[in-house]
Amino acid sequence: MGVIGKPHGIRGAVHVRAYAEDPARLAQLSLQNRAGQRIGVEWISDGIAYVFVHEADRIRRVNDRKDAKTLANTELFIERSALPPAGDEEFYVADLIGLDAIGADGGAIGVIAAVHDFGAGAVLELDSGSLLPFTRAVVPSIDLENGRAIVLPPVEVEIKP
Repeated sequence: MGVIGKPHGIRGAVHVRAYAEDPARLAQLSLQNRAGQRIGVEWISDGIAYVFVHEADRIRRVNDRKDAKTLANTELFIERSALPPAGDEEFYVADLIGLDAIGADGGAIGVIAAVHDFGAGAVLELDSGSLLPFTRAVVPSIDLENGRAIVLPPVEVEIKP
């Protein structure tokens, strides 16, 4: 749902990049880090928040720059069950990873290993390292039930074996 960035000031505030449609909503979600530890955020301005770390017997607010530095690059997750269902023609990135990439002839091209977005649109990375634009022209069909995506690589893209 987001990632904690560098410290902001000396009182423990940090930059937070939210991947939610409404970043303010992050403060209402039950967030956790990759290890499963609960993390809370309280927005103090646009993209700046205080962080609360849930420990065994208490909730501790990060109060100084030194502690805030230790949180840099902490990814923030929520349980899948807390997400709304994806709409028509919408997909969660996690649902695409692991799908078999199948060519128009039905032959295997590879497996979707990652989805990247560098700002100009999503890109699918296959297990071979090949990168494909995630567009309707290149990926005309996704079948989550059967774990596959029809992929029509552009002629400019060489699919590595």
